[in-house]
Amino acid sequence: MKNSELRGLSLDELKSKLAVEKESYSKLKFAHSVTPIENPMKIRETRKLVARIQTEIRAKELSK
Repeated sequence: MKNSELRGLSLDELKSKLAVEKESYSKLKFAHSVTPIENPMKIRETRKLVARIQTEIRAKELSK
């Protein structure tokens, strides 16, 4: 998901998306620790997406 797509979402949508992505990230980390996953770069991409969402949430909170 690109930054421009994140900017178009409301604060509530961003918070729900953040919860989903954090859950996905924890599942990926667990799955990778048990047996190596096919594409370990997916972990990095998910972590960066979580950071992007958190940044956008913070920007929207400050702009209010």
